Amino acid sequence: MSAKNNNRLNVPESRDAMDRFKMECANEVGVNLKDGYNGELTSRQAGSIGGQMVKKMIESYEQSMK
Repeated sequence: MSAKNNNRLNVPESRDAMDRFKMECANEVGVNLKDGYNGELTSRQAGSIGGQMVKKMIESYEQSMK
């Protein structure tokens, strides 16, 4: 059984914007990302970036509902 890669964007044109967003969130939580592969990140660092991204997306959605 082969693993299927579900790690794709629904709108491929948004990749650059998502990369910029990820870099912005990484800077906010104090994680230094470089362009390309960042396999040396710890799970904690990667999780803090993802958590910050989710937090900001939720805040943006909540603002749009007001």
